[in-house]
Order: sequence, then structure tokens, then C-alpha cells
Amino acid sequence: MILEYFGRLLLIMPLIGGLAWGSLWLWKKLQIGLPLQSQSARAVRVVDSVSLGGNGRLLVVEFGKDTLLLGASRAGITMLAATDQDTPHA
Repeated sequence: MILEYFGRLLLIMPLIGGLAWGSLWLWKKLQIGLPLQSQSARAVRVVDSVSLGGNGRLLVVEFGKDTLLLGASRAGITMLAATDQDTPHA
């Protein structure tokens, strides 16, 4: 009786682990908010992001020919600086 229990356990545990891994993989691939089209076809692209503690972030965003430095927090989003692609970066 105990051998039958361990036999079933050895068969069921890899099956449950595989289902859990597969569902997490599928959730990651189909997660809402991820772009389904390529990055080059999008009008806005986040180039870099730096966390400033728990509430704030600095974002470098490309929009058309402009590169924007944005500050994002719970209070809102503020544009800190902007440059054109035509101007050389220092």
C-alpha cells in the first residue's frame, strides 16, 4: 500500500511541476502590456530606466526624432530635458 502511494507520488510530482513551469512560461509570454509588434514600429521607445528609490524613476525616451529625459513618480511625470537626434551628444 505504501509502495503504491510512493509510486503514484513519483509519477504525479513531475507532472505537476511541468504544468506549473509551463503555465508560468505561458503567462510570461502572454503578459498584458507587452508589445506584440517589434520595437522599431512603435512611436515611443524607452531607451533606459533608472530607479530612484521606491517611488521614482528616471526614463530616457525616444519619441520621433526627440530624446526626452522624464522623471516619473507617484505624483506624475515631468519632462526634465529634451534633445533632437540631429544634435551631437556630449
